[in-house]
Amino acid sequence: MLIVDDHPVVRDGLRGMFTGEPGFEVLGEAANGAEAIAVGERLRPDVILMDLRMPEVDGVTAIRELARRGVPSRVLVLTTYDTDRDVLPAIEAGATGFMLKDAPREELLRAVRSAARGQAALSPAVASRLMGQMRQPVSEPLSQRELEVLGLIARGSTNREAAAALFISEATVKTHLLHVYAKLGVKDRAAAVAVAFERGYLSTGR
Repeated sequence: MLIVDDHPVVRDGLRGMFTGEPGFEVLGEAANGAEAIAVGERLRPDVILMDLRMPEVDGVTAIRELARRGVPSRVLVLTTYDTDRDVLPAIEAGATGFMLKDAPREELLRAVRSAARGQAALSPAVASRLMGQMRQPVSEPLSQRELEVLGLIARGSTNREAAAALFISEATVKTHLLHVYAKLGVKDRAAAVAVAFERGYLSTGR
């Protein structure tokens, strides 16, 4: 296997865990995604243990490039975060599994064996996160008029005040808000404003 992580202590710890364990052999190490691509292509190990957040070239990019180059190695991602935003992109890029770095030793050994057989290996926490992401509906972008209405509401305007400011009827404002609620997956104006800020539709300077 190949161990990829930008922290030497982590690489040493993983090497120590697998060295001497029957059925495992650490063929090499890499400190970033660029090294992972080069070493992975040269050694073509059965499994690559891949960190995601690394300098120069990140883990998702490395996974994608290894796949593009036809390297047959199975990639098992190791991350510190069960809420890592790269969970889905990494799997879409070709990762076979996703484990947390603080997973019990036996669980990690089992995951590497599964990855070597081409079987998916997901820690329970990561699996829950992934399912949550996959269940989220693809959000439809807000129209310019919907953004204008939401911006006024965010500044404290009532439906009537928003209608007056935009020279439209109060009923039209309500209709726009209903569309906003549906697109953002919320049920009221407070939640709509909160989600809009979170997703970047609104800014504090707006």
